[in-house]
Amino acid sequence: MSNVRDYLKEKEKRLGGTTSVNYKDKIWSHRLAVFYRAALVIVLAAAAVVFLALQWRNKVFTDSVILNSTPVTVVQGAKVRKLGSSILLYSKDGMSCLDSKGNALWNQTFEMQTPIVAVCNNVAAIGDYNGRTIYVVNSTGQLGTINTNLPIREICVSESGVVAAVLDDSDVTRIFLYNGNENTETSIVDFKATMDKSGYPVSISLSPSGRLMAISYLYVDSGDMKTSIAFFNFGEVGKNQSGNYMSGYDYLDTIVPYVQFMTDSNAFGISDDRIVFFEGSEKPANTATKFIEEEVQGVYYNESYVGLVFVNQTGESAYRMDIYDVSGDKIHTLLFDMEYTDIFFNKDQIVIYNDMDCQISNIRGVDKFAGEFEKPVTLLVPTSSVYRYVAVTGSSIDTIELK
Repeated sequence: MSNVRDYLKEKEKRLGGTTSVNYKDKIWSHRLAVFYRAALVIVLAAAAVVFLALQWRNKVFTDSVILNSTPVTVVQGAKVRKLGSSILLYSKDGMSCLDSKGNALWNQTFEMQTPIVAVCNNVAAIGDYNGRTIYVVNSTGQLGTINTNLPIREICVSESGVVAAVLDDSDVTRIFLYNGNENTETSIVDFKATMDKSGYPVSISLSPSGRLMAISYLYVDSGDMKTSIAFFNFGEVGKNQSGNYMSGYDYLDTIVPYVQFMTDSNAFGISDDRIVFFEGSEKPANTATKFIEEEVQGVYYNESYVGLVFVNQTGESAYRMDIYDVSGDKIHTLLFDMEYTDIFFNKDQIVIYNDMDCQISNIRGVDKFAGEFEKPVTLLVPTSSVYRYVAVTGSSIDTIELK
């Protein structure tokens, strides 16, 4: 080591004392070169990612292919619903669950006259209208059975397994909350509704966690009709409030027959003349109201968007869908002609289909796909990939990929 120092000192003397400075400059220049090369690689990689994302966002698919098909037998009269990434089939005689490849996960027999089903993501509740038993299930099997002491009129369920049931008690309507994760006859909470006091409950909804509940009441006061939307909190905050009541809003001369949570802190309600939005994870507040002048043909939503379908009056197309975000802002209008059986949001895409045709667009107005199915489709289920879907037909479960 000392020989190196002596060499550098001797060289520094010969070159006027500049050798050590040049040596340090070379190290610094090398480090700068490495930094600039690394920065250039990062910039180019980011540019490539942005380019590919833009290409994908605007990519249009022109065909679809069946990647695999599994034969299944769908009992005549059975109805099909999406249950998470699985498929729920139910009829008057029972229900079963299949995975996306058509494998049977479980089945449950029962006898019902008029089955009614509520689904929240991966959890479903099924009961018999005017019956007294509710089964709560997910894709892995049965979570619990609820036995009510009054006839069932309506049910809803949360992702946590909490079930709300509207039960008929002659001139009084009762709303009971149950823990659907166990076999029970005992409610967690119950409410009593009468036309001369609170009004008649026309719609109920639970937040995914089951902590919040919204009830839309129809009320007639001195001959004037109004709707009251009430929010209840069953968490720690709500325990300190009388009857768990947190907030409520009245709407004169209109009926709000549909109220729905999108997330644990976002909800909306639909009437014949407006859509109202609410926000708040503890005490929901009315954050936006948008008035509408046409009759709503259908309501579709996910955790980010609400779509209202109208008959298009301009003649440009048969239907029009106005799409709102959770803040209540109308962000897009989609025109389409298809006679549809179902519509759903898949991330930022809008999927419209009937038994033979499918149209996919995104909320930026790009038409991603329009085509026909090879076989009549009963249910279309999205997968983790936005260009791959599971199609339930009368005789098979197919995986379809857009090309």
